[in-house]
Amino acid sequence: MSTAIQEDKRKVTTHRLREMKDRGEKISMLTAYDYSMASIIDQAGMDVILVGDSASNVMAGNITTLPMTIDQIIYHGTSVMKGVTRSLVVVDMPFGTCSGNPMKSLEAAIRIMRETGADTLKIEGGEEIIEDIKKIIGAGIPVMGHLGLMPQSINKYGTYTVRAKDKEEAEKLLSDALLLEKAGCYAITLEKIPAKLAAEITNKLSIPTIGIGAGGGVDGQVLVMHDMLGINKNFSPKFLRRYEDLNTIITQAVKNYISDIKSRDFPNENESY
Repeated sequence: MSTAIQEDKRKVTTHRLREMKDRGEKISMLTAYDYSMASIIDQAGMDVILVGDSASNVMAGNITTLPMTIDQIIYHGTSVMKGVTRSLVVVDMPFGTCSGNPMKSLEAAIRIMRETGADTLKIEGGEEIIEDIKKIIGAGIPVMGHLGLMPQSINKYGTYTVRAKDKEEAEKLLSDALLLEKAGCYAITLEKIPAKLAAEITNKLSIPTIGIGAGGGVDGQVLVMHDMLGINKNFSPKFLRRYEDLNTIITQAVKNYISDIKSRDFPNENESY
């Protein structure tokens, strides 16, 4: 653990993320969906914890994030908040909760914030939902934007390939990023876009950018915890670095447990009352 993390125990806020960008300190961000893992990640010194709608995939076994409901994200958000003291906690607004009706979007945002106690929300989309985002921010709710590959729009894309490789889409993405900053977003996640474009956007914004598959020219990085720890072995995009192979470790531990039961080694005298 670095000295900076050991010495800085202050609660991470949206303002502190801006300070980190200004001084060139990279921002660390990782997903969590339950109390136990959130507590571990928070105590390790993570800057931002994302209660992602990726829970639909890694926790519920769905193919996409679309089935995630507002009740489910509130459950996960509430669980995570109980384990966090330092990290900034961001909760995804699920598919359909922010889709062009500012008042309904605001109602959903207020409900998530009130029932989870989270610090901020993350919303996918740009110009098409900019009025919703303005309405939510205007009510005092901090919003992290999300551009590039937007998993909630996967049925529109029809593929998880890299976005904004052509000039028109790249220009639209840059325009959307500037719109989100002007609307008051405190940060923007950039997912699976060319590194050169991500760096260009980062340099033109005064707010931080968090990348996932967007190269090293952004202000911070985010990964899905199950992917980064090697719990999920069925997802191996180019941008993913696995820091552990928990799938193998957990599988072997379970096999050893089964073996000890079958052989009558567990429980032994010291493990009995």
